[in-house]
Amino acid sequence: MRFIVKVIVVAFALWLTTFIVAGVRVVPYENTQLATVLTYLLVALIFGLVNAIVGTFIRIVAFPIYVLTLGLISFIVNGLLLLLVDWISDLLGFGLVVESFWWGVLGALVLGLISWLIGLIVRPSKS
Repeated sequence: MRFIVKVIVVAFALWLTTFIVAGVRVVPYENTQLATVLTYLLVALIFGLVNAIVGTFIRIVAFPIYVLTLGLISFIVNGLLLLLVDWISDLLGFGLVVESFWWGVLGALVLGLISWLIGLIVRPSKS
């Protein structure tokens, strides 16, 4: 259940990110409202899998670089992961479109901030 909520949160955050960052957009596989929602959910699922598998591997291998840069390299890594999601969704013929590397870095930053804020609201309280 927690995974489904995270995917929905990231999908909503991605939708908001496409309004804020001009170089990031989502192209649905069909021009209907349902197809658009499903595309956002699918892109969020792909992003979650890429972040969990590839992102975790990169963070483990590049740990010394994270320490040396005080974590600032994470902006670059997250931008590259967003570009990887762009490439994977492009292979599927629809999904995320990132105009350039720097749009990817900015998009990943905005996506992360919005996901974090929504996660604070949606997270169940531990009482």
